[in-house]
Amino acid sequence: MVRKAVIPVAGLGTRLLPLTKALPKEMLPILDKPVLQHTIEELVASGIDDIIIVTSSRKALIHQHFAPDEDLDVRLRSDGKSDLADTLHAVTSMARITYLYQHGPYGNGTPVLNAARIVGDEPFMVLWADDVFTAAVPRAQQLIAAYERTRAPVLGLMPMEPHESRRYGVPIVDDELGAGLLRISGIIEKPAPEEAPSNYAAIGGYVVTPGIVAELESQVERHRDNPDGEIYLSGAIHAHASESPVFGQVIEGTWWDTGNPLGYLRAQFAAALDHPEYGPELRKLANGGGAPGPR
Repeated sequence: MVRKAVIPVAGLGTRLLPLTKALPKEMLPILDKPVLQHTIEELVASGIDDIIIVTSSRKALIHQHFAPDEDLDVRLRSDGKSDLADTLHAVTSMARITYLYQHGPYGNGTPVLNAARIVGDEPFMVLWADDVFTAAVPRAQQLIAAYERTRAPVLGLMPMEPHESRRYGVPIVDDELGAGLLRISGIIEKPAPEEAPSNYAAIGGYVVTPGIVAELESQVERHRDNPDGEIYLSGAIHAHASESPVFGQVIEGTWWDTGNPLGYLRAQFAAALDHPEYGPELRKLANGGGAPGPR
C-alpha cells in the first residue's frame, strides 16, 4: 500500500530566472493557488496525506504558505470573511507535511534517498512540484492503481513526439499489458531521436520501492570518492530493471510542465480559460473583443 509521498523542491529553478531568484518556482501561481498546492491536492485526492517535502534554505515561502496563521484567521473572521478564512484553514490542514533539508551529492536521486530514510521499508510516491496534471482520475491515483496491480516500481509515462526524446528519460518497453500498463527493462536518459527505444517519455511521477532505494544507495557508494558524483533516480530505475520487474503507466490526462516559461504560460492560460468567470472574458479578448473598460 502506498501511504506516503515525497516532493523534492530544493532545485534552483534556473529555467525561470530571474523570476525564481527570490520566488520558488513551486510557489508560482496557477490562478489563485501555487503550483505546489495543486500537487499536494492531487495527492490528497488520491488518498495520500502524509507528505515529505525535501527543501532548501532558499524555499522558506513554501513552509510559510502551508503553516497556520492564527492572526490572519482572526482578522479575516472579524472582517466578515469567514469563507476565505475557511479556505485558508483547508490549505493548512489538508495534509501532514514534514520538511527535510536536502543533503548530499547533486542529482534528483538525492532528495529521494534523503526522504527514504524517514519513510522506511515501504513503497512511496515521488512527484515533482513543477508538474501539473488535469485528469478525470488524478495522476497519482493512476500510479497507485498500477502499483497495486504489479507490486513493483512504476513510472508515469506520456506519449511524445520523436524530436522530444532529448528532453526526457525514454523507457525500453518489453510488453504492453493493457490499460496503459507497460513492462519495461530500462530507461535511457535523453537519447537522440534515432536512438530512442520507444515513443514514451518518463514524466514526473513514480512509485518507488525499497529496491530502487537500494540502487540509489549503491550509487552513493560508487561515488563516495567523488563528492561531485551525481545521483539520479533514472539511473537507479535502469539498474533495478535489469534484474527485477519495473513498469510504466501511461497517464490519461493533460500534463503541464510549469518549470519552463512556455509550459507555465500554457498551464496558466488553460486554467484561466477553464474558469467559469475568467474564461468567457478571456475568450472575448482572444477573439478581438478588446480590453474591458473601467469599473
